[in-house]
Amino acid sequence: MAAGSARIVRYILFAFFGVMILYFMSSSSIPRPPLSTTDLPSWKSEQEKTPPGAPAGDVQAPPPLTVEKVAEGSAPALTSPKQSNDAPSSPTHPVAETSDERMNATFVTLARNSDLWEIVKSIRQVEDRFNRKFHYDWVFLNDKPFDESFKNVTTSLISGKTHYGEIAQEHWSFPDFIDTDRARKTREDMAQRKIIYGDSISYRHMCRFESGFFFLHPLMQKFEWYWRVEPSIELYCDIDYDTFKYMRDHGKKYSFVLSLYEYVETIPKLWDSVKTFIKEHPEHIAEDNSMQFLSDDNGETYNHCHFWSNFEIGNLNWLRSQAYTDYFNQLDKDGGFFYERWGDAPVHSIAAGLLLKKDEVHFFNDIAYYHVPFTHCPTGDQYRLDHKCHCNPKDNFDWKGYSCTSRFFDMNKMEKPEGYKDQQD
Repeated sequence: MAAGSARIVRYILFAFFGVMILYFMSSSSIPRPPLSTTDLPSWKSEQEKTPPGAPAGDVQAPPPLTVEKVAEGSAPALTSPKQSNDAPSSPTHPVAETSDERMNATFVTLARNSDLWEIVKSIRQVEDRFNRKFHYDWVFLNDKPFDESFKNVTTSLISGKTHYGEIAQEHWSFPDFIDTDRARKTREDMAQRKIIYGDSISYRHMCRFESGFFFLHPLMQKFEWYWRVEPSIELYCDIDYDTFKYMRDHGKKYSFVLSLYEYVETIPKLWDSVKTFIKEHPEHIAEDNSMQFLSDDNGETYNHCHFWSNFEIGNLNWLRSQAYTDYFNQLDKDGGFFYERWGDAPVHSIAAGLLLKKDEVHFFNDIAYYHVPFTHCPTGDQYRLDHKCHCNPKDNFDWKGYSCTSRFFDMNKMEKPEGYKDQQD
């Protein structure tokens, strides 16, 4: 009996020592990689991360949203909290810059409350690919007051401050000098001919506003640079540098990613109005301008090439200049926004082509962009890999027959990127 008890005790001791040996082997002999910040999920906003210097076990709630009055006489702007510049960033992206290093710039979007769920897609694209690194402001403009849902949702997604403004009635209506009966007949005729947006009044107000007034809105007055963003766009590649600084440092005042020919039926007399402006204001026409991009006969006729203005990064002081003011006033007085269907894209493009030197207009090959139905996908395999692009290069519109980008390259004697021939029609 004693012998049996002794054996049981020995078995228990062997089992105990065996478990202890396995424990020490598993905890000390097998190497474990150290946990770093790059192992943590990167999709959280900066407000959700523990700020530097906070106790490791503490979780701080994001600061509440605040309402800030941004312009006398305008609606209050719902603003997002100031982002910390000390938050850790991925080694593949530049550190978010402090406010005194940033440019005096903003994103600007013309939208209605019903556009909310389409514009949030664009916001996520811009924030994820660019603005989470730089935290620029965002101005939203509407011909009606924005509702609280629009303000709350968009503010929650944007890392900079948000501002919401209503468009002045005189900037979104028929001016006194327009014959509204003639304008109505134009719309009816275009509707019968099935010209896109030909029968739309609001589209004409939008084109006129974008052509001559958005940069004069009180919320825009304090800014020098703008980046226009529309609903339902996509950005396909990371943008790891400050595009506004690039524009300033390289003497650029207007930029584009897509160019194409305008619908001839919408602008039959636009160039006549432009020629009147050229004749009356020769002092505004820049030397070494981009007439070669706009015309095949040194200005006698317009070839209909334009930069697609649903994306543009530009200088607001240029748009507020006397040269641009005189240009827009000539076009506005001639009535083509209502008697025809002039779009803001050819209006901006012709202005950039005539009032700026050609080296002041920039093509952002590295900003991969989509707005239905066209895609700009950077030509160059290595660039797309380095910048985490997800666009299909076969969809790139740049070198297709209906694009004017090749003309821009030829005018500026720029070398076309390797592989462009593979993307032609």
